[in-house]
Amino acid sequence: MSLTWNRRQFLSATAMGATGLWLGSEARGESNIPEMTPNGLSKSQAPPNSSVIHPKVADEAAELAHPFPLHRVKLLPSPFLAALETNREYLMSLPNDRLAHMFRITAGLGSQAQPFGGWENPKCELRGHFTGGHYLSAAAHMHATTGDEAIQAKAGELVRTLAACQQAHGNGYLSAFPQGLFDRLREGKPVWAPFYTLHKIMAGLIDMQQHCGNAQALETAEKLASWIGAWVGPISDAQMGRILNVEYGGMNEALYNLYSITGNRSYAATAHRFDHKDFFDPLSEFRDELKGLHANTHVPQVIGAARRYELTGETYYRNVAQYFWQEVTAHRSYATGGTSNGEWWTTPPGVLAKQLGSRNQECCVQYNMLKLTRHIHSWTADARAMDYYERTLYNSKLGTQQQTGMKMYFVPLQPGFWTFYHSPDDSFWCCTGTGAEDFAKFNNSIYSYRDDQLYINLYIPSLLEWPEAGLQLRQLTQYPLEESTDFELRLRRPKALTFNLRVPWWADRGGELTINGKRIPALASPGSYLALRRTWQSGDRVSLRLPMHLHTARMPDDERVQAAMYGPLVLAAELPADGLTRNMMYGKYRNWETGKPTPEPEMIAPAGEITRALEPIPGTPLHFRTQGQKTPLRFIPLYQMREQRYGVYWKVARA
Repeated sequence: MSLTWNRRQFLSATAMGATGLWLGSEARGESNIPEMTPNGLSKSQAPPNSSVIHPKVADEAAELAHPFPLHRVKLLPSPFLAALETNREYLMSLPNDRLAHMFRITAGLGSQAQPFGGWENPKCELRGHFTGGHYLSAAAHMHATTGDEAIQAKAGELVRTLAACQQAHGNGYLSAFPQGLFDRLREGKPVWAPFYTLHKIMAGLIDMQQHCGNAQALETAEKLASWIGAWVGPISDAQMGRILNVEYGGMNEALYNLYSITGNRSYAATAHRFDHKDFFDPLSEFRDELKGLHANTHVPQVIGAARRYELTGETYYRNVAQYFWQEVTAHRSYATGGTSNGEWWTTPPGVLAKQLGSRNQECCVQYNMLKLTRHIHSWTADARAMDYYERTLYNSKLGTQQQTGMKMYFVPLQPGFWTFYHSPDDSFWCCTGTGAEDFAKFNNSIYSYRDDQLYINLYIPSLLEWPEAGLQLRQLTQYPLEESTDFELRLRRPKALTFNLRVPWWADRGGELTINGKRIPALASPGSYLALRRTWQSGDRVSLRLPMHLHTARMPDDERVQAAMYGPLVLAAELPADGLTRNMMYGKYRNWETGKPTPEPEMIAPAGEITRALEPIPGTPLHFRTQGQKTPLRFIPLYQMREQRYGVYWKVARA
């Protein structure tokens, strides 16, 4: 996967494949971006008040690919829809009185509800991050995605309770912990990230207004923003620099979003106090100084930089966001698209072979990297951004929820470790919250648009409603179980449009395109868009076939350490479940690691390439078995692995 950039030419990146490169399926064309080298629902069916409200502040940055509002894209039956429905059931199972319990206690209103445990227990300093923040965002996204009025009403009731708690405080403050934590933060005393929780609460309130039209949520968010502004007002820049070393989530992003909605410049001024200049400056100068940093502390800060660029057009902030994204995706990510080890970046760029263990790729980091990628793609219309998005979506996100809605914290990549999940009401890790959000909005990046250009980014069964173009597009596929996808068009009248179909980075063995059954002998380069410009008629049908094949992902610093891939999918080997217990797979607080990995089987392959030791299992799509090994193994897609010991990366010896 080529996601490297030439630093000198970094800012000259433009849309990739948007005008279409028509090539023979065996040809390979040049990208419009320089190679980097260094280092639907109909209107009558649309959920009420679910479309994104147009901001009062127009974005200054010219977008090349706008994402569609969630209610314009309806998921059709697929693993994504099934996972979303499981998540919906989990969200609906959490009683509001328990969600609001510590908010009411903190506000002096009293509560007889049973408190939650884990990171929401009455003594945890991060309490409120899920119950008042992530939950509202997930519910708002779920309503916008599905039109579910029950979850909208449930979340609306929670907003009313939070507003009452805020009123009881009398000064705009709102949290599930007392204001004394902010006194400790001001005084430089140890404290666990109070602004992190306030960011989640504010983001949840904003999402309720944006996706559910909840005016009370916006009013509550504005009062909280005013409290934050008053708190940071007397803080000196030097003292603020120290405060910003304590994790604060994406407080800058939330405040910039609030500014864009209301036009109130005081929110932008407050947001700017959370722009971490000491962290941003090296990135703006194209220097990777990420070693030693806590990953999920910093990705949300960069998303805030991206949002400021979109609102002001300041290239400094685009440089920060785009260079950071490039470094993480190209030099600090595993084959899965995931990044971090034990929540940290502990090595220089490209040093990953010895970074394997039980705590790889914290799921929150992938949530935020997907979020940042949506910004990058909107600016560049770069198909490679969506290549990364697809890789991460399948291999680092889809498989992190099990059948009852429990989410993972880490995705282990060292052979012999296992999947582990939160408990129903006694964990509430950060990744429980970001997982609840992600599994409510799988439809948010399948398509994007600009003028008469439609970008088809992901091959997921779905129905797109694009009323401005008079188009309804139905995508029918079992991808990645099959190598093709079909599109059926319904139009009010014939319409000239350009359809940009992403040709993934791994699709290097040609392909086949047909329009209304007629084969078109052309294909764009892997890692670009194939542009189809024509006047479309209602009833037109487009079919795209992209042959998949086994290929090897090698560690950049040790080519013997390898993972097997098939198309966009990372494959994992099922390992014996010796000693694996339920208590090892379901954690309450942080007590999941109560066992050791099983010994790693020896792996030998012709030419020292893992995929040459694999063969398909007849009649079982996406399943493979080893050949010529002392210990026979079965490989399946990592996202299908559940409650199992497994292995992703292997040290492969030459046969």
